[in-house]
Amino acid sequence: MTTTFITGANKSLGLETARRLVEAGHTVVVGARDPERGRAAAASLGARLVRIDVTDDASVEAAAADVAAHEGAIDVLINNAGVLGRVGPVEEYTAADMSAVLDVNVVGVVRVTHAFLPLLRKSSHPVIVNVSSGMGSFGLTQDPDRVESQYSLPLYAASKAAVTMLTTQYARELEDVKVNAADPGQTATDFTGGIGRGVAEGAESIVALATIGPNGPTGQFIDR
Repeated sequence: MTTTFITGANKSLGLETARRLVEAGHTVVVGARDPERGRAAAASLGARLVRIDVTDDASVEAAAADVAAHEGAIDVLINNAGVLGRVGPVEEYTAADMSAVLDVNVVGVVRVTHAFLPLLRKSSHPVIVNVSSGMGSFGLTQDPDRVESQYSLPLYAASKAAVTMLTTQYARELEDVKVNAADPGQTATDFTGGIGRGVAEGAESIVALATIGPNGPTGQFIDR
């Protein structure tokens, strides 16, 4: 039985990924900052809720301790929690705006990975999936044929570029763990105002990377 922990799993792509993995036979632990929404999501899936705020050291450490006490180990960690951040004229952005986005989207990945790595290393085939975005790709955001080139999201895009680079560097260092980045593409979520493909399609790359075998890829950035 594969045990998977997903951050930000109470809605949108996180919830759909959790649903798909439960259907695939995974034991899924729903990580959510909001306990009420998290409980509702977990109940709908037949999963267990663990409260986690990826911006808070104590919360993340408590979540890892909770999983250690109940599941004992995990096989897959999906760093899905993320925020869009401020959108608008770039001259209005402040350092505080950037810090808030980085704290969730980038530092949160490091914080959660650090806390859960001992639990992953109890697995015979540990896997980390970081949810990134084509908005963090220099090539895609400069390609007029790609939807990513039509938007200007400096804070979000910069954070996802960092997530993708973190992924490749972690994959190089963690030789015993498969570490990959998933790009859901433009998906109809709160971030896009409902514009884009459905969450079922958006979750495909995340699910695919969460279900790779021992000979699967590492250090890759993969879309659907």
